[in-house]
Order: sequence, then C-alpha cells, then structure tokens
Amino acid sequence: MSSLSRDLKKCIVLSDSFKGTLSSTEIAAIARGAVPEIFPDCEVLAFPVADGGEGTVDCFLEAMPGERVAADVTGPYPGERVRAAYGRFGGTAVVEMAAAAGLPMVGERRDPSRTTTFGVGELIRHAVGAGCRSVLLGLGGSATTDGGCGCAAALGTKFYNAAGETFVPVGATLGDIAAIDNTAADALLRGVTVTVMCDVDNPLCGESGAAYVFGPQKGADEAMVRRLDDGLRRLAGKLAETFGGDFAAVPGAGAAGGMGAGCLAFLRASLRPGIEAVLDTIGFDRLLDGADLVLTGEGRFDAQSARGKVISGIARRTRARGVPLVAIVGCIDDSAAAAYDLGVTAMFAIDRMALPFSQSAARSAADYRATLLDVLRLIRG
Repeated sequence: MSSLSRDLKKCIVLSDSFKGTLSSTEIAAIARGAVPEIFPDCEVLAFPVADGGEGTVDCFLEAMPGERVAADVTGPYPGERVRAAYGRFGGTAVVEMAAAAGLPMVGERRDPSRTTTFGVGELIRHAVGAGCRSVLLGLGGSATTDGGCGCAAALGTKFYNAAGETFVPVGATLGDIAAIDNTAADALLRGVTVTVMCDVDNPLCGESGAAYVFGPQKGADEAMVRRLDDGLRRLAGKLAETFGGDFAAVPGAGAAGGMGAGCLAFLRASLRPGIEAVLDTIGFDRLLDGADLVLTGEGRFDAQSARGKVISGIARRTRARGVPLVAIVGCIDDSAAAAYDLGVTAMFAIDRMALPFSQSAARSAADYRATLLDVLRLIRG
C-alpha cells in the first residue's frame, strides 16, 4: 500500500449514501467543494453510487455523459400505462426495474400476486431497438413476485397453460405454466449482453426465498406468501426443464420477486454485485491511474461492510493498485476493524458530538464536510 501524498493531485470519491441523512449524490457534491479548499490543484472525480434501485439511472447520468430516454410502458399492474425512462450511454443502457415496476408506484394497492415486470421488459426492448448492445439492469425496490416472467413476455417469451393457450404469468398464475418457448426472446437479445445489479443472495424459493423474505413488504399476507412460494417452486421446475440447470439455487435468484432467476434463464444474464457493475461501467480501474487517494463511506461501518457492498468492492481494487482508501462514515462499529485487512487505510466517523441520531441527522452534511476537511488537513501536514 502506498503512503498518502502530502500534495494530492488526483482524488476519487465514491461513497454510498448515509441512509436517512445524506444521499450519495450529496456526498459527491460536498467532496467536490471541500477538497479544493485544502488542495486547490487537485483533480476531484466524485461519483454517486447506484445500487440498482430507484435513482440508479440518475446516478449514472451524473457520473457519465449520457442521455435519459423516456418511453410509455406497462406499469406495475397489467393494462396500466406509465411514463418511464432509462439511461443510454453510447451502446449501453442502464435500466432500473423500479422505473416500471417499483413498489412506490403502487401506493396502497400492494398485491404481489397481480403485479408484473412486463414494463421492465418493454424498457429493455426499447433500448435494444435503439441500438444498445449492453444492458445494465438494476434489481431493487420491486412491487412484483412474477419471477421475471412479465419481463420475458415483453421480450418475446411465450408461456403456455395446460390448454395450450398463451398468457403472461403473474405471481398468482406461475403454477399455470405448462410450457415455455424462449425462441423469440433469444433472437431479440442475440448479441446483447445483459448484466444484472444484484446485492442480495436469496434463493428463489423457501423460507429464505423471494416470497417469504420480500413478499410481506409488498403486501402479501401469510397465505399469499405460501401461494407465491409454491408458484415460484413450480416456475423453478419449468426453468430447469426448459433451460437446464438449477436456477433457483443460484445466490440472488430470489432478488426482486424472483427476477434474478428469470434474468438468468430468459435473458441469459449474469448477476453481479451492484458496486462491481458500477465500477466496471464508470471505468474505475482506468480512473485509478495516477490517483493519490480514494474516499469512500456509508452510514454504518461494521462487519457487513467488510463482507460485501460498496466499501469492500472498492477496497479490493484500490488495494491491488496500491492506492490509499479512506472511509468517512456515519458511525463505526467495533467489528469494522476487519476492513483493514481488505485494504481500507483508515476510517473516520462524522459523529463529532456523540449526539443521538435524532439530533445528529440534521447535522450530517456539515459534519461530513468538517470531517473530510480534517482528513485533508492531516494529509497536507
């Protein structure tokens, strides 16, 4: 690990949000203003972090040159149209499923047995039709438990019931799938790479699966959870029968109401941790050339931070390049020491007055800025 320079020439800022207090975008803005106060000649590259949920497209549009592309698509409920958008960056499209099938879109009408991901597939189809050959799909904040069948149907997948009739499955009708024909979807996506941002490792079915873990927050009671899980089990069997392989057991298969498994099968996608997809998309490894310091952070720094998510993903890459990594966080748990072994150089908490969260939350922006300035003064010496 290289030592911190007394004269920073290039600093990269890539911090997660401090939940409930500071967004990733706000942190990036604070850093852009604060670093030049101590190092006027320092090049500051500050990027908001996207996790695949609502706001992912906005984060990428702030991080890279691109355009917002709007389209009329199906909303969370079949037959209802909404205006949604994705980001286009040359030949790459960034799609967040929350734009067409997000939980906030249903309000009080929460019913994961009837909601659909069809509009998500329409956004992907629109992007592919516009010439995008790479799709980065964020799975976060969904209102659905249809195993991604709606998305697949919008891309051309045919689902047949026992009578040989085609239909678009939703959570309540997954068990009615008798056969699947993915020919048209395969043809549409030929030559298209689909990468899915997925930060959960839940399987498709069972007590750790999509229905049991995420169903209740989407409006499912105990009886509906059991019905949804049974439908997902039946879907798993049809996926294995049609495509081969056990998609249900893949970590992340249960993400977004089983959309993880659906993406693996219908879209031939790969599932990646959100931060890894972000770092690759913004060209982080290239940006590290000549960097003297990388700043990261999150609201609570603990053992989970060292096992996954933003900080550990960044640390793996900065350590390999010998670039110091400093974490500025909301608070530090005793278990956070494991992060040093991953490559974090130092960590600092912004809780300067040891106040209860109810009081400190309003001070977060000022406290973050003050802590960052202190870190920079220490580096300057």
